[in-house]
Amino acid sequence: MIAYGKNVVKELLDNNQKITKAYIYEKSIDEKIVNAFKKRNVDIKFCSKKEMDNIAKGNHQGIIVNIPDYNFYSLKELMEDANNDSLIVLLDHIEDPHNLGAIIRTCEAAGVRGIIITKNRSVNINSTVMKVSAGALSNMKVCSVTNISNTIRKLKDNGFWIVGTEMDADHSYMDVDYDVPICLVIGNEGFGMSRIVKEGCDYTVSIPMVGKINSLNASVATGIIVYGILEKRRK
Repeated sequence: MIAYGKNVVKELLDNNQKITKAYIYEKSIDEKIVNAFKKRNVDIKFCSKKEMDNIAKGNHQGIIVNIPDYNFYSLKELMEDANNDSLIVLLDHIEDPHNLGAIIRTCEAAGVRGIIITKNRSVNINSTVMKVSAGALSNMKVCSVTNISNTIRKLKDNGFWIVGTEMDADHSYMDVDYDVPICLVIGNEGFGMSRIVKEGCDYTVSIPMVGKINSLNASVATGIIVYGILEKRRK
């Protein structure tokens, strides 16, 4: 997998992530990053802008690296040592890599324990996700599962309450207490939560809408509710 962008690469270096090769724009050389690569014996290639653009289609900011594919965590690792402040986010078939990257960035900043994604009909961890997360992926535990209903059952067996999100919810997210381990479910961008996931929820919450728009982008909604949970837990 490739990763690109200065912030992403700096985060990879800070976290001692394995980098097998680096491509650097020959007219924009950051000596500090180059020296960091040399200390790690990373193979470095200086490239023209055309060569760089052919490797990465996004805004690479003059630096691209080859890294191993993301090493997913197990569900058990996400649930280990859970307490009443634990928060996991489960993404029910999120398809947009920009949404996934933004959600990872928000969740890492908020101290979320981990994120669960589904293997089927969902975006996987890729270069766009890495870029949009601004390096936060290096510090976030992500688990990929096949059977989402079985995953929900295991979470419940380990003390987690499953809180779904939908427009016609049981409660406003502001009116609920979160004094137990929580797994927050964010539904698909177009269709929301699947039926089987909704049936597994202990209750659902919504974000009050006062304008004419009746829904929010999945990553924006995640940010609002995650920080709402943090605020409620501080009181």
